[in-house]
Amino acid sequence: MTFDDRVALVTGAGSGIGRAMAVAFAKAGARVVVCDIDAGTAGDVAREIGDAAVAATADIGDASSVEALVGTAISTYGRIDVLCNNAGIMDTMALPADIPLDQWERVLRVNLTGTFLVTHAVLPHLLGQGGGAIVNTASEAGIRGGAAGAAYTASKHGVVGLTKSVAWAYAKDGIRCNAILPGPTMTNIANGASFDPAGAARLGPVLALGERLAQPEQMADAALYLASDAASFINGAIVPVDGGWSAA
Repeated sequence: MTFDDRVALVTGAGSGIGRAMAVAFAKAGARVVVCDIDAGTAGDVAREIGDAAVAATADIGDASSVEALVGTAISTYGRIDVLCNNAGIMDTMALPADIPLDQWERVLRVNLTGTFLVTHAVLPHLLGQGGGAIVNTASEAGIRGGAAGAAYTASKHGVVGLTKSVAWAYAKDGIRCNAILPGPTMTNIANGASFDPAGAARLGPVLALGERLAQPEQMADAALYLASDAASFINGAIVPVDGGWSAA
């Protein structure tokens, strides 16, 4: 699985799964656009990778910010071959009756609309060069009702649907779009979160099924495969990377 002469754009790449993806693609020979809303962490990862990476800052929920991000990628490397839509935020595990509207709108804006905005901005470049690969980071909450709160669950179900729509729409154009569904993974996505007590109690039994924690690198390996030529006939796949949690 080599990516020599290819360019990978990874969002949410300042930490966790995104950082692991950026490092993995660079090790496989790609040049990497390390995107994060936090300029400091994006810069740290780009420096860690070295000459094969450039840092970029973007709020993926903002269309103008996304356009600037894609512009940076094109002006720096001239093309985008792989897009990893990884950036996302958690909710507070609030149940549908309890979630504040502003939390609902923010989670949907980042996780679903943000994924759409970056995809929408990158697709013309993939079409223009005759193909490419998109790997979306969905979640176990994209196929379950009890793995997260209402907002996060709805957003990740939406990412699953968007993945299938893009895969179907552009299959004849050489563009593949797949998604990974991480199970519990050692990241900082929930750092500092204050969880809704009623929601956390209701979701607890389901969350306990996924008690094994994965490393971010295990998610990155799955993304690397789906973006590679080894997966050239895999399109529209929704792939659990959860140690068997979804099989329960």
